[in-house]
Amino acid sequence: MASPTLETPVLTRLAAALRSDTTAGFLLLGAAFTALVWANSPWSGSYHAIAQADLGLTVAKWASDGLLAIFFFVAGLELKRELVMGDLRDPRKATLPVAAAVGGMIVPAVLYTVINLVGGGDGLRGWAIPTATDIAFALAVLAVVGRSLPPGLRLFLLTLAVVDDLLAIAVIAIFYTSSLHVVALLLSLLPIAVFGFLTQRGVRAWWALLPLAAAAWALMHESGVHATVAGVLLAFTVPVREPAAAERFEHVWRPISSGVAVPVFAFFAAGVTVGGDFGAALLDPVTVGIVVGLVAGKTVGITGATWLVQRFTRAELPAGVSWLDLLGLSVLGGIGFTVSLLIGELAFGAAPEPKVGVLLGSLIAALGATALLRTRDRHHRNSQDARGAVD
Repeated sequence: MASPTLETPVLTRLAAALRSDTTAGFLLLGAAFTALVWANSPWSGSYHAIAQADLGLTVAKWASDGLLAIFFFVAGLELKRELVMGDLRDPRKATLPVAAAVGGMIVPAVLYTVINLVGGGDGLRGWAIPTATDIAFALAVLAVVGRSLPPGLRLFLLTLAVVDDLLAIAVIAIFYTSSLHVVALLLSLLPIAVFGFLTQRGVRAWWALLPLAAAAWALMHESGVHATVAGVLLAFTVPVREPAAAERFEHVWRPISSGVAVPVFAFFAAGVTVGGDFGAALLDPVTVGIVVGLVAGKTVGITGATWLVQRFTRAELPAGVSWLDLLGLSVLGGIGFTVSLLIGELAFGAAPEPKVGVLLGSLIAALGATALLRTRDRHHRNSQDARGAVD
């Protein structure tokens, strides 16, 4: 939804910074860290009071159901562009990252399920928590530590994360819809259809599109399907073959997504209080399953699926990308922050185990990927320096 022109030089520079993967990742990390500190400070009561304040929905619920719809709208724009005009349109380029995304979801889900079957309890409904890769956080880490890595590696990660997001949206819609109100769901398609009709006709006025988007969100929320799905469906109606249209929407909403929606969601989702039950939460099968799924499952799933497809088809790794690069990227895929936290809330509510598992697993994955990619990056730069000295 395009917005009125309120840009100033300061706002323009701020918006440009917020479109950076690195900035988005640091804001996400900063919001989560602030929440953890506040939730474990002497003022933790005020943190939980704000999160549970009732504004029709709780503030935390507005963050996960409302603000996060903006994130999914921007992700939906990227998904459609890749499907219509990007690498996902070309089977030869899409085969490996698509297989990597599928493998990177299946193996973590299997490991989580096995651990929770053995451990007992009622944790099986959280099987999808370790299947998601956080695109903003992962790209931010790659941007910081991989300055000399081949460009094809970032494109591989981006394509993998786009497919991962698409599958995660389907999982949320199918498996985490507790009750379905068909009338509200069908009614939600009406404002989405009008929104699509107007955008196809070149309408960009916020006062015409924003009420339609709000109506679609409200009806989708009422239907029982997670309201963020409305953001994706709205994005899919935007014409991406006309670059000016899609770019305008993304230009306006990406800074709001990365600078407001995702950090605010992370702030309210990551605030787990480390109390006397932290040790029990740390050893709970749900927590263990998430950590193992994110760290080991993503690594094995992404690398293994890529190797199998490359071994038995004509698909090849992108130019300049080695198997060591892919291993680092596979570990990086274990950063499951935003969508994993969302699925954890849908499966277990405010229980601490999913949050502990996602935070710990994502931290281990980020540190492991950083070490691997920095080693590869340093080796690549040293090789370039050596060749330059010889020349």
